[in-house]
Amino acid sequence: MGYYKSKKSSVNLRQYSMLIALIVMIVLFEILTGGVFLKPQNVTNLILQNSYVIILAIGMLLCIISSGSIDLSVGSVVAITGALLGVLIVQNGMNPWLAVIITLIVGALIGVWQGFWIAYVGIPAFIVTLAGMLIFRGLTLYILQGMTLSPFPSDFLAISSGFLPGAKAGALNISALIFGAAAMLLYALVKVSMYRHRKKSGYDVAPIGAFMVQLIVILAVIALFSIWLSLYEGIPILLLILLALILAYSFFTNKTVSGRHLYAMGGNEKAAVLSGINTKKALFLTFVNMGVLAALGGIVFTSRLQSATPTAGNGFEMDAIAACYIGGAAVMGGSGTVLGAVVGALVMGVINNGLSIMGVGSDITQVIKGLVLLAAVVFDIVSKKNAAKA
Repeated sequence: MGYYKSKKSSVNLRQYSMLIALIVMIVLFEILTGGVFLKPQNVTNLILQNSYVIILAIGMLLCIISSGSIDLSVGSVVAITGALLGVLIVQNGMNPWLAVIITLIVGALIGVWQGFWIAYVGIPAFIVTLAGMLIFRGLTLYILQGMTLSPFPSDFLAISSGFLPGAKAGALNISALIFGAAAMLLYALVKVSMYRHRKKSGYDVAPIGAFMVQLIVILAVIALFSIWLSLYEGIPILLLILLALILAYSFFTNKTVSGRHLYAMGGNEKAAVLSGINTKKALFLTFVNMGVLAALGGIVFTSRLQSATPTAGNGFEMDAIAACYIGGAAVMGGSGTVLGAVVGALVMGVINNGLSIMGVGSDITQVIKGLVLLAAVVFDIVSKKNAAKA
């Protein structure tokens, strides 16, 4: 029991450390950019620019926590699904929403293909997804023949550029304020209910004073965020998609039996098998899920780019993997959270955006991102060793 508590506190320490680091980075870039970084338009752009990384990171997280595996093919899947959208919508005039559904199905089939070799044949995920990276990139080049397909219809582009409709009250967007107020109320009700339930059930809970301080701080952040968005165009449609994914996958990993099975598999696969978990099926479905989310990432990125290009998705797998590890996922699997992966993705996005505003070249940016990733993994290993000694 003591080991479990120390391990849990170690995981929380990593997550809170990266959250604090994210806040420090935001403040630092706001100072270094002369107030440009936190302008409402740039905050909105930051969300839109990093949406695909967050989507891919959520799927990658499940692969990591279930088996310590990574999917190297997601960037190429983004590319081939974008190419498919270009062929269906631009060249053949298909209804955009039908094309989106077909694209998600193709993503699932890609996941089925890779999941079969990984889960049921036993080929390491690294090898299978490396092969997938080459295969799907090659197919993308074949489909597009070196061309860029555009333009896409406005309905499709609205996925990444649309906003919730809302009237203006001076400089403020009313729908953004209503959305923020509703989010604050819902969050407060859920957290208070959970706190009371845990306390009534005899679980260890934080002192009421500490709980209230934490609650007030988070509510203040939500309020400021909604006000900031209201000063530009309001709530992006893409933000609603991201929130739906974050909530759904957080619930899945924390509150469902299947979600807990993934943690059990990553912690000790042999013990998971002996306890009756169908580890092959769970691992297979994890990669099917990754295929669907990679296809969704392809849809979002193509919509934002407003075209289907042969080079789409280059390096996306590295950003998604880095986001998970920076956000606290264990290198060998068994631990990590959806919120942590999102924080990791935001850390990467803040670095990219902040350095870009400052005029720093991509070479230096890559070096800094690599050092941040290395520091996060070192922190993970050191904290695990300390937890084992406790």
